[in-house]
Amino acid sequence: MNTIGSQTVVSFKNILYATDFSPSAAAALPYAMSIARHYNSKLHALHVRMPSPLWFMGLEAAPQMIETEQELAAKDALYLHRMLGSVPHDVTVEEGDFWAAFENSLERGQIDLIVVGTRGRSGLAKGLLGSIAEEILRRATCPVLTVGPEARIEGAKKLKIQEVLYATDLLPESLAAAPYAISLAEEHHAILTLLSVLDGPKVGDLIRPMDYSYSQVTRLRDLVPLAVEFCCKPTYLVKEGKAADKILQVAKERHADLIVLGAKNVSGYMAAATHLSGATAHKVIIGAACPVLTVRKKRD
Repeated sequence: MNTIGSQTVVSFKNILYATDFSPSAAAALPYAMSIARHYNSKLHALHVRMPSPLWFMGLEAAPQMIETEQELAAKDALYLHRMLGSVPHDVTVEEGDFWAAFENSLERGQIDLIVVGTRGRSGLAKGLLGSIAEEILRRATCPVLTVGPEARIEGAKKLKIQEVLYATDLLPESLAAAPYAISLAEEHHAILTLLSVLDGPKVGDLIRPMDYSYSQVTRLRDLVPLAVEFCCKPTYLVKEGKAADKILQVAKERHADLIVLGAKNVSGYMAAATHLSGATAHKVIIGAACPVLTVRKKRD
């Protein structure tokens, strides 16, 4: 029996685009713009300026510093207005604490999708996300579209989603993302691929995890309504190995335009923020040639 109803339709009315004007933020902008156009959404741009070092020069320079900061903020706001001119939008440019401004924007704008760019780090922290993107993923209660450093941007302006890859371990947190994957595939007349990755066999195992592959495929099939079977031609895959490697491999082989993952309601660091391990989620976002949509299970 199918467990996810086709009546679940994704609609993004208000999108928050957080930017620090870095190259990674710039790479995310075409996706934010194209989603806003496709869904007739309002795009809310947020830029939070760091306090200027000029403020340490003393009170006698305060009037000049205030004027300079206001001019810089106005310049940033004008730039964003020009960039977003083709879609309904508003712009918030503030100075100081990013998270206070971020949470205020979420509440004030009734945000139902966040779009953010991120970058990989070198050395020991190679698998980690940029700190702001990482914290957004941990804090956000609405879906987050993360554009990693390997994500291709050609064609993004037209939002050409021809293949959606939904990776799931079939636990409740992961299943919260299923309606989004299915609805997005249906909305864009895209092919839908559902993937479950099983651990490799351990020494002494009498039964290999892949021996359960048939039941896994059956459970994946149960997620997809009959109507979607006809329009999206779903493919059901069960792979064995490391989850991140298999997700990236399948995404590459199938030229996925979007990867959809589920997210847990947790406190603490991003290391525990998805239904996959933190290292797995990081590796997928950093290594994917397409955006990654993470969806958090709503609290009861």
